[in-house]
Amino acid sequence: MYTRNSFLSNISPVVKNLLIINVIMYLATVLIGDSMYEKFSLFYFSSPFFKPYQLVSHMFMHGSFTHIFFNMYTLFIFGNVLERVWGGQKFLFYYFVTGIGAALLHLGVAYLQLQGYISNGNFMGVQSIMLTPTVGASGAIYGLLLAYGMLFPNNIMQLIFPPVALKAKWFVIIFGALELLLGLSGRGGNIAHFAHLGGMIFGYFLIMYWKKNNRMYY
Repeated sequence: MYTRNSFLSNISPVVKNLLIINVIMYLATVLIGDSMYEKFSLFYFSSPFFKPYQLVSHMFMHGSFTHIFFNMYTLFIFGNVLERVWGGQKFLFYYFVTGIGAALLHLGVAYLQLQGYISNGNFMGVQSIMLTPTVGASGAIYGLLLAYGMLFPNNIMQLIFPPVALKAKWFVIIFGALELLLGLSGRGGNIAHFAHLGGMIFGYFLIMYWKKNNRMYY
């Protein structure tokens, strides 16, 4: 017989806590409103709204139900597997390294954009960078996707749209290439494509470091 408790017991401990914190933060944002974004989103480091803790807190903020649903679904799918392979402590370390690394790359790209706006006298562009918040766990989520592809490269993953089956390694390569192309082209609306890439890049180097030092598992 299937019960709610048996479902919850199948979620690994760190993933469960991450899911709970993200949902609580999302509900608080819905109830409280924009002041949550002002305090906990990630702002450019010279913005009047920037606080150092935002490098972490932005990972628990989301802009919409769809945004948090797909991030948490992916965390549930890949995080459970990786936590059981690595153990909770190493998994949580990896999650935060990729999430914070994604934020740092995003801020680095914003710095380059800002210099271009300043040199061109584009003050609207400068204001946009200073006042636009970044939210979401997507950098860490892309890090998890990268890790799964590196640990289980030949596992078959079934995509919902388009409905095709791919090996995990090709899934990672395709998503990474798309994020790079969209980031360079400036397309994709307000999605922080370089943050996604940052999560994958920091995840790759951390995994390679663990492999080199025989610290890949526990």
